[in-house]
Amino acid sequence: MDICPKCGLPKEACICKELAKTKQKIKIKTTKRRFGKIVTMVLGIESDTKEIAKKLKAELACGGTVKNNIIELQGNHVKSVKQKLIELGFDEENIE
Repeated sequence: MDICPKCGLPKEACICKELAKTKQKIKIKTTKRRFGKIVTMVLGIESDTKEIAKKLKAELACGGTVKNNIIELQGNHVKSVKQKLIELGFDEENIE
């Protein structure tokens, strides 16, 4: 049986990811790109950015990518991204 080096619990009962979700300061903002296209950017997610981006893109029915731990979603999705992040287990007070 493997033991997690961070929390000391067995790997099956490890709570490190849930603890990391509550401590992260996440910022959601929009920027305007070429040809007037709006992109929603999610900054501050440190672990599993590709997994979270995949879930957000599927839920919001939009395209997007991950660059330098920044999730970029095509379109203006600020309100819906915040709601989806709360559903995924992130702390509401840490989302701007």
